[in-house]
Amino acid sequence: MSYQIKIRGTDKTLDVGGDVTILEAALDAGIDYPFGCQSGNCGACKSRLLAGEVEMTDYSEYALTDEERDQGQILACSSVPVADCDVAWLDLEETVQHSLQNLDCTVQSVERATHDIVVLHLKAPSALAFSAGQYAALTLPGQPARDFSMAGEPYGDTLEFHIRAIEGGQVSAAAQDLQAGDKVALSGPMGLAFLRELHTGPILAVAGGSGLAPIKSIVETALAKGMKQPISLYFGVRDERDLYLVTHFEGLAAKHANFSFIPVLSEPTAETSRRTGFLHDAMAADFTTMDGCKIYAAGPPPMVDAVRALAERLKARAEDLHADPFYTVHELAEQGK
Repeated sequence: MSYQIKIRGTDKTLDVGGDVTILEAALDAGIDYPFGCQSGNCGACKSRLLAGEVEMTDYSEYALTDEERDQGQILACSSVPVADCDVAWLDLEETVQHSLQNLDCTVQSVERATHDIVVLHLKAPSALAFSAGQYAALTLPGQPARDFSMAGEPYGDTLEFHIRAIEGGQVSAAAQDLQAGDKVALSGPMGLAFLRELHTGPILAVAGGSGLAPIKSIVETALAKGMKQPISLYFGVRDERDLYLVTHFEGLAAKHANFSFIPVLSEPTAETSRRTGFLHDAMAADFTTMDGCKIYAAGPPPMVDAVRALAERLKARAEDLHADPFYTVHELAEQGK
């Protein structure tokens, strides 16, 4: 039995059968697919499985980690299709080189940002190397580990996290009560939705609620590195009381001509001069195409899904939308995960 394999970035769809790997089929078809060892040890052919299913033959965990596999990455040289597939190889700029670190951090401060979000600053014993937009697993005293995104620029030893209180969420509730001097264990960095610094086209940074954390890191890092392309930050919340860091981002917009900050209220309870409605509708009103844009999205899964659908409709490439999925424990339970 054979399967249809679409290779993004090419105009070819491959007919692959038997025990032929995606890499073997691509090379046989004359596709200049990146590769190295062809034995699952180097990671040069690391790719993103956008749709379909493969069986993986033996490979080194150093070439493809379990986390990367869970996030939809595969090694083309070790992947045998068992269904029709849609595959995109990773450019070098998409390969994260940071080692996983385990750090015992100390709470430096906990600041109230909104009625349900706190900004947590941790002091690490050494600088954490990460790419803007990545996240780490935090273990609060007496709590299970949970993933939270870094909100500041990389390579510092003071780390910023934004944590929203979730109804019935024991970890988020515990975070609201942290005190200076408390100990928090950190393991990271992780995640694929990081700033692509080689990209020169427009950047659309899209945040919902505490999803502002990784987007803040991306925007601040891009501006600090002197990236000159248009950078638009769309920040969606329900009401005025859910907004935070408005003055900070308005200041950045005043300082950087290529940066714009667009807050959007979906359910305002009072008259407002701000834009209102769904975040993706606000974006749709501003763009006729997203071809050539890099889109970074963080927030509630329905918001990210809506942005993804809009980006597809406006001709953005699937590989140009970057979002790491975050679900609450309750959402995962509802999905049976």
